[in-house]
Amino acid sequence: MTTTGLFLVGLVMAVGVVGCVVPVLPGLLLIAAAALVWALYEQDPFSWVVFAAMIGVLGVGTVAKYVLPARDLAAVGAPRSTMLIGAVAAVVGFFVIPVLGLPIGGVAGVFVAELRRCKGDRAAAWRSTWVTIKAVGLGILIELAAALVAVAIWAVAVLVG
Repeated sequence: MTTTGLFLVGLVMAVGVVGCVVPVLPGLLLIAAAALVWALYEQDPFSWVVFAAMIGVLGVGTVAKYVLPARDLAAVGAPRSTMLIGAVAAVVGFFVIPVLGLPIGGVAGVFVAELRRCKGDRAAAWRSTWVTIKAVGLGILIELAAALVAVAIWAVAVLVG
């Protein structure tokens, strides 16, 4: 692959890494797609092994991103509907207050859902909301770690190969 091609693949992967933190972009999917393009272009066994390793890391990261935070939410009794309401409120918040509205709307949506579930007990609702915020943060960190490891695998392969 030419230097320009490698640069473009790396650029798409970098956008994918940013997408792990900015939920508007499909982070891990962009990284996987860029890796696939690279492997298709290279057409050698080594590139396919690298691609498989990257997909393995991205797959584990995707599963862990949902499983580990869900465990924390289940521990405080927060139903899935709380996360759904938080996600919808985050999207609405994004359009009401561009960019900053995403986290503000998400937190507000989760708090309102938990306030309803906790029958008006603000302290209990805030405790559940805080656990939810930490769970979402953990999910983002897991996704970011998987993205960085996958991109590092690719970068080392490009440097070695």
